[in-house]
Amino acid sequence: MVEVYLRSTRHGRDTVVAVCDAELLGKTLEGGRAPFCVSERFYKGTPAGVEEALEAMSKATICNIVGKRIVEAAIKNGMVQESAVIYLGDVPHAQIVIL
Repeated sequence: MVEVYLRSTRHGRDTVVAVCDAELLGKTLEGGRAPFCVSERFYKGTPAGVEEALEAMSKATICNIVGKRIVEAAIKNGMVQESAVIYLGDVPHAQIVIL
């Protein structure tokens, strides 16, 4: 079973990792200030497990994550603070930037 989609790209010195819970790919989330599109163009990469996604995130300089499964795992692993999570309706979203 695919848990998440994982996409990693290089932009100059940065490694950008985008992860979304599999069931959210291609959906538009309502409930924030504006609709949020979990676009295939940005998020669709390799089907992966949560542990594989966390490993990729640990090597990234920028992460964009959306979905209960991946955000809760990132919180549990100390990568994201709960206070930094925003909600798009009932779906959590977080960003990580390493300066």
